Amino acid sequence: MFRMIFSKRLNQEEVGKMKLIAGLGNPGKQYEHTRHNVGFDVVDELSSQLAIPLNQSKLKGLYGMGSVNGEKVLLLKPLTYMNLSGESIRAVMDYYKIELDDLLVVYDDLDLPAGKIRLRQKGSPGGHNGIKSIVAHLGTQQFNRIRIGIDRPQGGMSVPDFVLGRFHQEEMPFIEQAVKKSAEACEAWLKKPFLQVMNDYNQ
Repeated sequence: MFRMIFSKRLNQEEVGKMKLIAGLGNPGKQYEHTRHNVGFDVVDELSSQLAIPLNQSKLKGLYGMGSVNGEKVLLLKPLTYMNLSGESIRAVMDYYKIELDDLLVVYDDLDLPAGKIRLRQKGSPGGHNGIKSIVAHLGTQQFNRIRIGIDRPQGGMSVPDFVLGRFHQEEMPFIEQAVKKSAEACEAWLKKPFLQVMNDYNQ
């Protein structure tokens, strides 16, 4: 399907009301494409699809800004390590005066089957330390999120070892599809209210 995307890069002087899409993960080569880094993978996919390079490194994150069909957007990968993700997200929101309604967080979820995605407007962090950090820094559980299923460890493997490991070969097609679908949902949110996107993608 052919999609026409009109995007341009922004200078800070051009920034007004803007949407923030933050994907969670850990920085560093050793963590690339691990289960815990699917949020980073979605931001990389969006960066490529929307032609918004992640070329700024400050506020404890790596990010890029652009305008897509007239909607201003900032793509962010916090560089604080997962457990402190809220530090970077809060810093970016404060610096660019981004409203809570204009935040969308993408992250991995142990409670969903590998490759399943689920959109929500609020919810407790469960055991996810990245989300705990965001809730602590924002002072609320009420923010848009896309959860990407990574399944639970089998055979007595510890959760930390599991989330920092890579997907099995047979899981990869489902994960690649989930990353593309999540990026698509993020893009849809640049045009439609999140509730409508949620209804479209949670079916």
